[in-house]
Amino acid sequence: MKSVFADTLYWVAIARPNDSWRQAAEQARQSLGEVQLVTTDEVLSEFLTAMSHGGGEVRRRAVETVRQIQASPDVTVIAQSRDTFLAAIDRYAAREDKQYSLTDCSSMNAMQASGIREVLTNDHHFRSRGI
Repeated sequence: MKSVFADTLYWVAIARPNDSWRQAAEQARQSLGEVQLVTTDEVLSEFLTAMSHGGGEVRRRAVETVRQIQASPDVTVIAQSRDTFLAAIDRYAAREDKQYSLTDCSSMNAMQASGIREVLTNDHHFRSRGI
């Protein structure tokens, strides 16, 4: 089965009922058919941070979303480790000409290590990497 990386912006679009990217995210996911989604602890951390300003109800839904992602047999969550953190810092340091976040760097590393070339996101940094 093909694997597709799910970035923070995908999870935010899916989780926010009125998100301007929600319909596009849902259509993109449906168009892929049967795939294994892959994400990382870092992406889920960034997702929770993005959702943290919405008040108590939004925060509760965000936590529930992360728990559902972690429990889903259709999603593989790659755990953050000291090694993945340091590798992300190395990529971050090596690309001073880019505006990659540390989470972007970690995601790119995870995709490269897993041989994943497709990503659910609207983050232009992944297009600039040819991903």
